[in-house]
Amino acid sequence: MPYVTTDDGAQIFYTDWGVDGSPVILSHGWPLNSDAWAAAARFLAEHGHRAIAHDRRGHGRSTRTWDGNEMDTYADDLACLIDHLDLTDLTLVGHSTGGGELVRYLGRHGSGRVAKLVLVSAVPPLMLRTDDNPEGLPIDVFDGIRAGEASDRSQLYRDLADGPFFGNNRNNDVSPGTRDAFWLQSMACGHRAAYECIAAFSATDFRDDLAKVDVPTLVIHGDDDQIVPFEVGGRRSAAMVEGARLLVYENGAHGLPDTERDRLHADLLAFIDS
Repeated sequence: MPYVTTDDGAQIFYTDWGVDGSPVILSHGWPLNSDAWAAAARFLAEHGHRAIAHDRRGHGRSTRTWDGNEMDTYADDLACLIDHLDLTDLTLVGHSTGGGELVRYLGRHGSGRVAKLVLVSAVPPLMLRTDDNPEGLPIDVFDGIRAGEASDRSQLYRDLADGPFFGNNRNNDVSPGTRDAFWLQSMACGHRAAYECIAAFSATDFRDDLAKVDVPTLVIHGDDDQIVPFEVGGRRSAAMVEGARLLVYENGAHGLPDTERDRLHADLLAFIDS
């Protein structure tokens, strides 16, 4: 299996499918791994692109480091992978926490290798409610997730899969297999990485990073997202990136790569090929 070794010795697992066409990196959400993007990676590779997806440190098959479970290190790990593969004309696609990783990468490393950006149900600009971010969610929401991670992480993931992540508690009828896959990927995440990543996705301020985005950007968000509400995430991110295009999926839940798979694949391909 392919790995890249980071500056601190962590090994980051990745898949690399397809050899022709422009490259696409797919960055996953918390507490999942690159398998969450497997269907999209296969679709893009079958349609002429090189599809690359990695397991963030602490997640899936990558090293479970004690330190580095925050956005700066995630972004630097991504830079290591991009440099290792010498990727250019690159499209970055990030779901949820993965969208934050990509925006922080652009803020820290620039867009010299990047052609386009896609944010799907992504956490920027800032999820946590603060004095200068009154639109955010109260800290109690994230403390509740931390409490579940600390006390019974298996049940936390079961509850997320059966409820708000896919909107199975609302209008979506999501298969047991899809929900089980979420649970299985989540349990493959290291306990410390999963716990610390809650702060990384909720309390990291990406507003300065978004201001530095200078590539064509597509923002896709469901208007019934119960994890990253549309008004907290997608709407504001699109407004902060000059020229960004916003696609709103009516009644869309958070887990769009599964609940709106065919539509999302078509929208990704159309944007990448445009």
